[in-house]
Amino acid sequence: MTVLSHSKGLSSVPGAGMFYDSVAEPLTFSFLLIENLSMMSLSSAIEPLRSANRLIGREAFRWRLCSVDGEPVTASNGIRLDAAPVEQALDGSHAIFVCGGMRIAPTDVKRYLAVLRGATRRGIAVGSLSTGSYLLAWAGLLDGYRCTIHWENGAAFEEDFPKVIATGKIYEIDRDRMTCSGGTAAMDMMLHVIADRYDPDLAQRVANQFHHERIRDANDEQRGGRLRRVGSLPAPLQRTVHTMQRNLETTVSVGELARAAGLSPRQLERLFNQHLGMTPARYYLSLRVDRARELLIYTNQPILEIAVAVGFASTSHLGQWFKRIYGMRPSELRERAGRRQLGQMVQRGDVASLSPAVAFGTDAPAKQ
Repeated sequence: MTVLSHSKGLSSVPGAGMFYDSVAEPLTFSFLLIENLSMMSLSSAIEPLRSANRLIGREAFRWRLCSVDGEPVTASNGIRLDAAPVEQALDGSHAIFVCGGMRIAPTDVKRYLAVLRGATRRGIAVGSLSTGSYLLAWAGLLDGYRCTIHWENGAAFEEDFPKVIATGKIYEIDRDRMTCSGGTAAMDMMLHVIADRYDPDLAQRVANQFHHERIRDANDEQRGGRLRRVGSLPAPLQRTVHTMQRNLETTVSVGELARAAGLSPRQLERLFNQHLGMTPARYYLSLRVDRARELLIYTNQPILEIAVAVGFASTSHLGQWFKRIYGMRPSELRERAGRRQLGQMVQRGDVASLSPAVAFGTDAPAKQ
């Protein structure tokens, strides 16, 4: 049975449809499991497909779990998952999703990249859950595509992959690339596929099975960290915060922020104090320090480069504010994360808990 899509609005190529538009049932997804993957993300992706099959009354969707060597993989919660060899799983698959994890042996990176590049050569769509976007980007499969990743990794990801159009959305579907930020965002992405391939009513019925009250769409932003409250703020504050986010390296004055929001500096300050409990200048500085923290943990950029990237003139200036907010200096945070031992760990080929950027082979040893 061939199923036609009901919506054509997500492709970034005008007039182009989705990769699954003319695919006959069952639409088949393979999930490439990485050690220490997130079970929440994987379950959120598969369960809507299972429920849709039950409500439709036939196998409209099919899914397979696979690993690079066909061996079982252990999720971050300790549950061991049986997996088929990836090459076997790819036969008849229409898309493969990398299920992100925090551990991968550096010596295995090339095997993953070869699998993903080979899948695209066979016309198979590729996607990712949570930090799986790193593997796709390192394989060069996201260059020129919109994609997303968990908010904790966003800043480092953008630094590592300037050719990728990284967003802060909960999920992105761009032609034959499907990425989500992890957790329950995988459910929203699959509910979109169900609505697009069949109808929105079916997607809502599936959502109701999981008490998922509102199906978020691709325009919804992630709400992690300091930005979790932004969506509930008055419109002028939302615009101001988004302007701050876009201008962390070259900061914008409070006067300019106020003018852009259509307010006086005094009115803007009153709104910030009322809703966020601090002045615009202090909130702006906190955003910059937060971004520095992400870069310290998830990249190996020298601390001076990080300071400049978030608008500080020197490492000492960054260090003073970083210690006031986080209670330690930037170098202490990096040392706690074990970054100074990274070079030796990679040389030994250890399977270690690394940042996604390091684990997937995108980092060099840390510089201080």
